[in-house]
Amino acid sequence: MSMSEILAELPKLSPDEREVILHRIEEIDELETPEMLVAIDEADASSPQQDLSIEDIRGRVSQWARSK
Repeated sequence: MSMSEILAELPKLSPDEREVILHRIEEIDELETPEMLVAIDEADASSPQQDLSIEDIRGRVSQWARSK
């Protein structure tokens, strides 16, 4: 299957199916490396501002990494 064919099929998938594909792509590309996760945890632990949960921070980092 070509990339064009894959892209044409994506809109036909359910949101859950697209999420599975997105997570698989993230695993393949290792957008969140172990080193990045350690750095996020260290930043969270040293941050005086606790308005965001670690899950929120990881989500933002993941979104940022996907946009690059």
